Amino acid sequence: MAKNIANIPTLNLDLFINGTPEQREQFVKDFGEGLKQIGFIKIEGHGIDASLIRKTYDNFEQFFNLPLEVKEKYVVGVGGQRGYTGFGKEHAKNRTAGDLKEFWHVGQELPEGHPYENEYPKNVWADEIEGMKETTMQLYKALENCARQMLTALALYFKLEPDYFSRMIKDGNSVLRALHYPPLEPHMDPNAVRAAEHEDINLITLLCEATQSGLEILTHDGEWVGVEALEGQIVVDAGDMLSRATNGVIPATTHRVVNPEGEAAKVSRYSLPFFVHPYPSCLLKMVPGCVTEDNPQKAPEITAGEFLNQRLREIGLLK
Repeated sequence: MAKNIANIPTLNLDLFINGTPEQREQFVKDFGEGLKQIGFIKIEGHGIDASLIRKTYDNFEQFFNLPLEVKEKYVVGVGGQRGYTGFGKEHAKNRTAGDLKEFWHVGQELPEGHPYENEYPKNVWADEIEGMKETTMQLYKALENCARQMLTALALYFKLEPDYFSRMIKDGNSVLRALHYPPLEPHMDPNAVRAAEHEDINLITLLCEATQSGLEILTHDGEWVGVEALEGQIVVDAGDMLSRATNGVIPATTHRVVNPEGEAAKVSRYSLPFFVHPYPSCLLKMVPGCVTEDNPQKAPEITAGEFLNQRLREIGLLK
């Protein structure tokens, strides 16, 4: 079993938003270096009400406990972009065994007539869960605002204009995923795990503390180590889109959710990752200074929409 990792930085976002110039500068340095060196950061002082996170978890726990035939009413569209995706439907890149999970996706809500109105699928909401839309969208917007602050800090780390990254996510295709990993059962595929090793597709991911441990990251030394978020912390990691735009200067960290043992295997695990995506036509061009003689350009430029569809095919959500 992996041991807990002790050297994941814990940073206070409020010091960047409301701190002194020196505190802001320190946050920028620590945030950028943390993503570059470790790939995961724990964030405090984010300002999101713990009761809002708890209420969102409660709503989705109620939903996932509904009969399968009820849940399947909310399978909509293609690629699992919105609504419900059933157990075992998604697998990690380069694997065939489906992950031991089911999930629900919520995306951006845009006003009528918005340029991206027809590019994003419409959200769906379970009639059986009272207040689901209001609570979930409130959390979505709170997480999106946190992401905007962190991307501003990251732009300053690279000595770019402050909105270099944050303007990429304005009305972007960000997704809040509610995940349920059910108790392990003898009939489940012995080759399957709750979430096989993978890198996130997007720019950065904000992960509200899960209801059970199991998250592990792969260090640069090839060792799997556990990540434990304390109550009230948000775990942040860098995804493939950010890695591509920075030409690998900030790598996307490989991570997984392992199967628990003993009594923990009999308990459901829930988590709420917020995947921060640019708008589809946003070009993932190279960040100034990230292509050098020692670090030549690794991949051609591509739009966020093209990159997303490519990866969705690789993980089995698009055919």
